[in-house]
Amino acid sequence: MGSVRKASAWLGLVDDNDDERYYDDDYSEGTESGEAWVTDPRVKVAADVAEEKGRRIGTVTPDSFRDARAIGELFRDGVPVIMNLSAMEATDAKRVVDFAAGLIFGLRGSIERVSTRVFLLTPADTEIINGEPAAHRADGFFNQS
Repeated sequence: MGSVRKASAWLGLVDDNDDERYYDDDYSEGTESGEAWVTDPRVKVAADVAEEKGRRIGTVTPDSFRDARAIGELFRDGVPVIMNLSAMEATDAKRVVDFAAGLIFGLRGSIERVSTRVFLLTPADTEIINGEPAAHRADGFFNQS
């Protein structure tokens, strides 16, 4: 494509169809069933395996208190949730934390502050393991003694 044609395409004066000649019709169409394309039928999609084994963690970054419902629905389904409230106003963030406190109380979960305005909500059947820094471990990986 020449520079005049590129400039005309950029300005919207002509259609930029130059890239279409590189695509093969067999690969440009999506799958008909609406499912993800997998190279080998024996391979399971990672999200499906994680859901079966209960190895999912939800992350929610609400903009307002109206987004608290997403937190509640994930937590009610037994999924640990990381709430990032850093994008919220302070008053709305306090309301979401109060909502989360009621949620974990009602469903016997736990809440832990990860950092400023970031919280981890865990269901009753989830254990949080706090790791020690490597410098304090006696059996650490880099123990030179």
